[in-house]
Amino acid sequence: MSDKIFVFGHQKPDTDAIGSSMAFSYLSNHRPVGALNTEVVALGPANEETQFALDTFGLELPRIVKSAKEEGVDTVILTDHNEFQQSISDIADVTIFGVVDHHRVANFNTAAPLFMTVEPVGSASSIVYRKFLEAGVEIPKGLAGMMLSGLISDTLLLKSPTTHPTDFKVAKELAEIAGVNLEEYGLAMLKAGTNLASKSAEELIDIDAKTFELNGSKVRIAQVNTVDIPEVLERLADLKAAIKAAMAANAYDDFVFMITDIVNSNSEIVELGSHPDKVEAAFHFALSDDHAFLKGAVSRKKQVVPQLTESFND
Repeated sequence: MSDKIFVFGHQKPDTDAIGSSMAFSYLSNHRPVGALNTEVVALGPANEETQFALDTFGLELPRIVKSAKEEGVDTVILTDHNEFQQSISDIADVTIFGVVDHHRVANFNTAAPLFMTVEPVGSASSIVYRKFLEAGVEIPKGLAGMMLSGLISDTLLLKSPTTHPTDFKVAKELAEIAGVNLEEYGLAMLKAGTNLASKSAEELIDIDAKTFELNGSKVRIAQVNTVDIPEVLERLADLKAAIKAAMAANAYDDFVFMITDIVNSNSEIVELGSHPDKVEAAFHFALSDDHAFLKGAVSRKKQVVPQLTESFND
């Protein structure tokens, strides 16, 4: 096996998964003390928002891999995730050297100690930025742009309830290094990710989707951003058909599809599966034709997953 260490974000990578892994791999290789031999890789293609960020800063998506062992690599570093079902296919068979994340810790076990940083901040990129400062390593302009993009994406331009007070300072400093106007660039990037008309229903429910184990149930929670929820709901029949097909193919017990309005900070929740009562109880609403409006909800991590976890555990 090679002494190389893979660094990657989660499956179906979003902008923070790509930006944080690119930046942390660079930092790991350029530390003045304890430098590593890492390669950043991706577990899937870039979405339109991420591609906009990559194009803006003149960078390319890391190469896509499916397995570490098949690449001759047996040690990995995870960013923006820790749950095994969201990670590389052979995650249980490799050594996890480190984790940099801002999500809950679940379904996670290792045979050996590791470096692990998990903080309740707006993005994994926020953590990586501070690690650059701690190590005294200069941040390349493009990587500053990608970390900024990851923070903007995960906090909806610092408007999500997941935004930590420290994220405002981080965003300002990263924007200065990247040479962009925070508000102008952030809005342009978010809008780039809302071009949904050209995508099939199957693509829409898979753009940003994660699987969670909730009290023995396998629950898929997907999210898309838009500036027009009614426009997306016009495709509800096709979306429901795609969701049912995905559930049958992957044995999901429930599929929760979150359609988020990035302008007005609300979401429509579509639920199909075995536990609509649990979903209704989680959000205190009544589903009609398998969907309901959820005022003020924009964050899957803070406003959907914890509520569903509690409801499924009741």
